[in-house]
Amino acid sequence: MTNYHVTLEAAWLVRDVKSGDDAIGVAISEAGKRLNPKLDYVEVDIGTTFCPSCNEPFSSVFVAANTAIVGLVLEMKVFDAESKEHAARIAKSVIGRALRDVPLDVVDVEEFE
Repeated sequence: MTNYHVTLEAAWLVRDVKSGDDAIGVAISEAGKRLNPKLDYVEVDIGTTFCPSCNEPFSSVFVAANTAIVGLVLEMKVFDAESKEHAARIAKSVIGRALRDVPLDVVDVEEFE
């Protein structure tokens, strides 16, 4: 059995915000509250999106009509998984139970010692 570091992307909806920075703070705070204390080993951070025109990175947040969608990156270690696919399924299951109704997508799965 092998150990894996799994990275997931989540789309977090934030209502009644004035700016992207406010939306980021609220999204990270809300996600942290839903993950802690049981899943305090899951790291939460803001995602990065690349501009299709200039290919420059920027924070994954879009605000329209005081409502924002924030791309969060969730990282966790999965121990003793049978394969990369198995590790991804475990991570999505564990995090998905805590973050019900939040879309999750596997970004990366890397083996570690």
